[in-house]
Amino acid sequence: MADEPGDYADANGIRLWYRDEGDPDGQPLLLVMGLNSQLIAWPEEIVTGLGERGYRVIRFDNRDCGLSEKIDTGTADAYPLARGYYLTDMAADAVGLLDHLGVQRAHVVGASMGGMIAQLVAIHHTDRVATLCSIMSTTGNRLVGNPTFEAAQAMLRPTPPERERAIPHIAEIYRIVGSRTHAETEQANRLRLAEASYDRMFYPAGAQRQAAAIAVAVDRTAKLRELTTPTLVVHGAEDSLIQVSGGQATHRAIPGSTYLELPDMGHDLPTPLRPQLVDAIDANARKGAL
Repeated sequence: MADEPGDYADANGIRLWYRDEGDPDGQPLLLVMGLNSQLIAWPEEIVTGLGERGYRVIRFDNRDCGLSEKIDTGTADAYPLARGYYLTDMAADAVGLLDHLGVQRAHVVGASMGGMIAQLVAIHHTDRVATLCSIMSTTGNRLVGNPTFEAAQAMLRPTPPERERAIPHIAEIYRIVGSRTHAETEQANRLRLAEASYDRMFYPAGAQRQAAAIAVAVDRTAKLRELTTPTLVVHGAEDSLIQVSGGQATHRAIPGSTYLELPDMGHDLPTPLRPQLVDAIDANARKGAL
């Protein structure tokens, strides 16, 4: 067991590391993080803020990331999906965690790849989702939400294995894809997150398989149009990894969804915007109280 608060859950045939925080008697709110991003990528201000609003906040490491189970092929695999999985499997993991915790319905909030997973939970496990919040994500339509050239190049560069080289590399990716408006004030936070992420678990092979799952995912637009779940879509105008057209398309696809576009947010959750994000998530969750 890891030397940190949390526990393992057997979910969908995978061991997931999770934390169960906030108000234990509150409405469950599940946070799903993005590509190769561990549960610590959810800022404490957001986790604590939602807990103070009375939510039972559940966050976890996706498969192949953090302290959760790794899909070890045993060899260098040029075709990650040869022993890989799909985003639908990762959505089933999230539902399996809810099963483990005895949670029938939850507010589901996902960021980036986590937004894709949250969308799939709402599509394929509709009865388990009280409300949906998709942050800096997209629909799977290849014509929207594409990265800029700089962001794509940054993501393709392999991370050096040595700590002293890996941490500045990871922090530089955060700078490239993150908010430009808040770049100076977020610099120290980005470095701290890079250090914490590397020290907690460095596992680049998992990122390759997660990226492969994103690459082969089908366009969710038609299924999103069938949702009746109260939905909030949040996107930053400065997002260079999943450009703002991805969030706009998600909003257009989901009937009655609320759209919050933040002009000074990139592909990150910058400190000055965290109170506003807590307010928005809370307001949406109140539309579908359990």
